[in-house]
Amino acid sequence: MNQNNQIIKDKKLSKVAFSHVGCEKNLVDTEHMQGLLDREGYQVGNNIEDANVVVVNTCSFIETAREESIRRILEFTDQGKEVIVAGCMAQHFKEELLKEMPEIKGLVGTGDYQKIAKVINRVEKGEIVNEVSKIPEFIADEKIPRLVDKNKFVSYLRIAEGCDYNCAFCIIPKLRGPQRSRTIESIVKEAKNLASQGIQEIILISQITTNYGQDIYGKPSLAILLKELSKVSVPWIRIHYAYPTGLSDEVINAFKESNNIVPYFDLPLQHSHTDILKSMNRPWQASLNESILSKIREQIPSAVLRTSLIVGFPGENQKHFQHLLDFLYRHKFDHVGVFIFSPEAGTSAFDLPNRVPLEVAKARKDNIISIQQTISKNKNQFYVGTKVKVLVEEISENKELIGRSYHFAPEIDGNVILSNTGNESNYVGKFVEANIYFADEYDLYGEVINTL
Repeated sequence: MNQNNQIIKDKKLSKVAFSHVGCEKNLVDTEHMQGLLDREGYQVGNNIEDANVVVVNTCSFIETAREESIRRILEFTDQGKEVIVAGCMAQHFKEELLKEMPEIKGLVGTGDYQKIAKVINRVEKGEIVNEVSKIPEFIADEKIPRLVDKNKFVSYLRIAEGCDYNCAFCIIPKLRGPQRSRTIESIVKEAKNLASQGIQEIILISQITTNYGQDIYGKPSLAILLKELSKVSVPWIRIHYAYPTGLSDEVINAFKESNNIVPYFDLPLQHSHTDILKSMNRPWQASLNESILSKIREQIPSAVLRTSLIVGFPGENQKHFQHLLDFLYRHKFDHVGVFIFSPEAGTSAFDLPNRVPLEVAKARKDNIISIQQTISKNKNQFYVGTKVKVLVEEISENKELIGRSYHFAPEIDGNVILSNTGNESNYVGKFVEANIYFADEYDLYGEVINTL
């Protein structure tokens, strides 16, 4: 009997629940912590009521995310739970949190989640634990246990962590450290592991996915990675956070030549005007916006384009905003996420003059949403009367099948809603061919023709 099993035999370990706030990178961290604790014999789940210990994996990207993280921490400490704070808020406020919230029993930084079992063990002994490295350096590989939700058929695969860019509005490099990529071999092994668990869609993530490999191979190596992943027997591979600087001809060709890498381009452009991009410390981007969008559409006519934008950045005037509106009208993205600038202490944009009044920024956001709704509805209308491949993921309360075509990424885009068939459970987790008969600005509606 090894030492870990002896500990489990000698002591009844705590029930640990997780509460997750933030992005999919945070979600992967949570899954690794759950896997590590499960390996050590802890009872792991999301049932807060039955848990002795609650790990709140927090987000600190913007103020609203911090507010939600704090709300959950207080909710669980008020219930008498032993609360451990992990993730970006722990990294961001590693000194302040324990001073201002003495109810917290421990902190786990963004580069320290692999230590979660030891942290909980120390907390159970009565210690107040601050396990936050000054500079995050760790990144989990395929050897680190990970609990993937068996009720889901899509999984995120982190190919790199951290960021070497210093965008003026972004605090992520301070919270997650410099870029550190995994090897191609490690990523492919994890992709195969996920495929063997029944995962139907893998989504590649990092802070800048198109910069993958720069730190370990001396040059961006996403194209090589994609060629290797295209050999993995998983139906769909999707890529998020593709910055235009890294969308080389080799990367675009990898999309074209693969059967399982879906032509979905998530391009976080943030703005279109040269002046604003320069203030954002993204001066290289303005000249690329037009050319890269044209290149994608010319070479991959079936491409789906998504972007995220920031309005109300300091100094953004009506001329800059109109330039952004014209950019949207011209390029007609399939999906757009829009955010109001959030001044974050520790970023260079925090001290920029000429802040845009909040009510003006909100109006600009509403304007973009209204325009994009019309564009998206017209885009979706194109699919009416066509047949699309749909991954069925769940059954609604109305017994409809809820799924997605490759045109939609999970959580952030729309769904394909298929009418009641009478044997819905036979389709969950499978691909079907569907006939689309209606579309609105967000979703497609149709009926199952046959399974694929």
